[in-house]
Amino acid sequence: MNVIMHWNCRATAAMVFALFLSSAAGATTKKSRPNVLLIITDQQQAGMMSCTGNPWVKTPNLDRLAADGARFEKAYCANPVCIPSRFSLFTGRMPSEIGMEDNKDMRNPVSKDILDQAMGTIFRDAGYHTAYAGKVHLPGQPEALDNVTAYGFEERLAPGDNEGREPAVGACEAFLKNPHDKPFLLVASLINPHDICHLPLRDFMRASKISTNTVDQSAPLALAEVDQAMKCPPGLSEQEFHEKVCPPLPPNYPVPEKELTAYMSAHRGDYLAWTRKNYSDRQWRIYRWVYDRLTERVDAQIGRILDALKEAGLEENTLVVFTSDHGEQAGAHRAATKGFLYEESIRIPFLVKWKGVTKPGCVNTQNLVSNGLDLIPTLCDFANIPAPAAKRGLSVRPLAEGWPVQDWRRDLVVENNSSRLVRFGNWKYTVGRPEATPSGASKESSGDQLVREALFDLNEDPGEMRNLASDPAFLHKLREGRSLLKNWYSVWGLKLDPDYIMRE
Repeated sequence: MNVIMHWNCRATAAMVFALFLSSAAGATTKKSRPNVLLIITDQQQAGMMSCTGNPWVKTPNLDRLAADGARFEKAYCANPVCIPSRFSLFTGRMPSEIGMEDNKDMRNPVSKDILDQAMGTIFRDAGYHTAYAGKVHLPGQPEALDNVTAYGFEERLAPGDNEGREPAVGACEAFLKNPHDKPFLLVASLINPHDICHLPLRDFMRASKISTNTVDQSAPLALAEVDQAMKCPPGLSEQEFHEKVCPPLPPNYPVPEKELTAYMSAHRGDYLAWTRKNYSDRQWRIYRWVYDRLTERVDAQIGRILDALKEAGLEENTLVVFTSDHGEQAGAHRAATKGFLYEESIRIPFLVKWKGVTKPGCVNTQNLVSNGLDLIPTLCDFANIPAPAAKRGLSVRPLAEGWPVQDWRRDLVVENNSSRLVRFGNWKYTVGRPEATPSGASKESSGDQLVREALFDLNEDPGEMRNLASDPAFLHKLREGRSLLKNWYSVWGLKLDPDYIMRE
């Protein structure tokens, strides 16, 4: 009614109403079948964007996505390693549904029922042109291993680039600028800042006196990126670089006294355990510097893809979603890379932008989001495609448009190869496998004590330094966490390994 009152009074009510209907119909036609551009980075924690207030990294292209769309601060991956997380992203299923705990489970078979409801399959069957560029890391039957066709993608861009480097970026630019006779779903899966993994791995190999040739040939492209990122800025001495320019150690740099024994038992003997024990404060600060630069590297690549979208005149009718498969410890708790159920490893960026539809600059700090469970329902909702009934996730569309949602989930589960956690309210409950023994644990963390459970109040202790699981004052919260974990699996008809069910 307010819109009508602003029209020139010479227009009759009938004319106004007809014009309104015509306009609405035109908007529906334009907006009901948007293109979808899904950008995935590898190993980027939630705080690795300057729009989050991080002063040590500059991400102008991700910042402009956030400024034009919605950013979700409580977004989590399903499992903080590549293959289980990516399985979840492209199927909407929890990794444990197919017995997937870690990358080593990449050959676990994926049923036809799951592949028939994979992301690419859903959009292809709805009339979309489905294309994929860059890193895959998807499991399946032998013929489906790392095969995007099995997940419904019709076209593989830059097929020689299996990592998501320059060829994949260039192919995405070309794809967007080409003519399109129907809406498309394009996945741009980029490798960085994942190259950070190769810095401690190289240090470990050198310390183990592995031959220089073997070290240099282990991952030449990744190590070249790492070496470029490690360069001291011009005009600075090495001492000034290390002391004044490299990011400081994180506030939660120490290893907690009551850390889950399962964490270090899962990594005993490998380069992650070596790094935790041997890296100096200076090395950790250099590590954090390199991680920042690799993040800026991929931000620039994302900028090229977004520019191509705009130059092609597709920005107005394209939904852009950005996320990462998992985070990165970056020295928090003296840990490198990923795999832990700490916030740095499991909390990831999640941005949703559709110009004129999503609420510009919206920052959602309340709702728990799972990029693995919620991505497909969200894409389907924006594209007006019915999400398969088997999907257990939620669409963030109403939240991205700025609408309050009353019946959103109140708890969320994340898995890894040795533990399970449930996030609820400001609390976080984690339980580890019982076979983790004190002899396999880090003496810095658990000493001779087997630590099976962890409980953190993230409002009071965002760095997860004070494990409250053994404090009688918080027994009610410990019990609540145990109950919610069991209930979450039960409600969704999933199996919770008995190892994770604690009894009084």
